[in-house]
Amino acid sequence: MNAPEAPAGETAGAQTLRRGLGILKLLARHQPEGLRIGEIGRRLGLSKATAVRLTHTLADERFVVHDAASRCYRLGPESFVVGLAAEPSYSLQRLATASLRAFALETGDWVFFSVVQGLEAICLSRETGHGPIPSDALRLGDRHPLGAGAGGLAILAALPDEEVELALQVNGAFIDEHFPKSPVAVIRHLVAETRERGYAVIPGIVVPGYWALGVPLLQRDGRPVGAIVLVASESRLHPTRRAALGDRMLAISRDLMSRAAQGEGIAP
Repeated sequence: MNAPEAPAGETAGAQTLRRGLGILKLLARHQPEGLRIGEIGRRLGLSKATAVRLTHTLADERFVVHDAASRCYRLGPESFVVGLAAEPSYSLQRLATASLRAFALETGDWVFFSVVQGLEAICLSRETGHGPIPSDALRLGDRHPLGAGAGGLAILAALPDEEVELALQVNGAFIDEHFPKSPVAVIRHLVAETRERGYAVIPGIVVPGYWALGVPLLQRDGRPVGAIVLVASESRLHPTRRAALGDRMLAISRDLMSRAAQGEGIAP
């Protein structure tokens, strides 16, 4: 993860703020283990002096805390307070937590929850399975363009054709560059398969050796607001189990959105 490129003409104060927020976003992806100063600077492309100054400022304001034993920095209590203030906007994820955690424990596979934001899907939670997981699997706060990965594909396939075309037009160059084994041409084919099957299947083309299943979370009007994803090694997703898990995930999705519509979560 590199620091975002500053817009032309950005002031020094805005750049400092952007870098500080970059540290918070980075640490959110590495909870609860945290990161050392040197790693923060390396991942964000900051000099050691800048990384130290910004991280210490965040620590002074209690947005991050320092663990003397591990020498790592983690998100602090003020970050938690800010998260609680924003939490009502993500009540669907809260509603889904118990079901997804139980599903991960039952299957032994990794389960992820993402929501739609514009033409991207943002990962809000991941539930730990017993099986292996790729080192670059989604972390909290990670975002992908719609169409990329099982969740983004499930969401994209649930959209009308004109919106699918818009998303692929806007995200196409990024997808082709960063997902060379799953370019736009392949995604178009996968969208058709997903619509026919009812759930998305990514057959090891994003991360070799790992397959993923994705189902959309649909409001009453059919609009997708998020997705549930299961990731497992290829050997664990033979055709029979794949079909059973896909049907089970669709049932979880329907139950979750039914409960949300009844007032337990977001109002569709």
